[in-house]
Amino acid sequence: MATAYRSGWHFIDLATAIPHAGDSLMVTVFGEPVVVTRDEDEDVRAYRCLRKPRGAPQPVRCAIRYGMIFVNLDQRDHRLVEPDAPVTRTISATPRSA
Repeated sequence: MATAYRSGWHFIDLATAIPHAGDSLMVTVFGEPVVVTRDEDEDVRAYRCLRKPRGAPQPVRCAIRYGMIFVNLDQRDHRLVEPDAPVTRTISATPRSA
């Protein structure tokens, strides 16, 4: 059941909880520790803390909506897919007469 909820966006805290650059917040989401931090550019980033020895923090999708911080732990790639070039087709047709 937790796998189904893992793919959604989850409320962490208000953005005012980390108001300054360098501030961070540690939370647990579905048993996984997640660190939410504000970087020097005032952007909010989230990282999953791996429990493996010498494991580097893994980035987690993070968004701020209406002053609230949300994270998504789903590891699937959800980037927007844009077509390389729009396909333009020319169709020659004769209009029907009424």
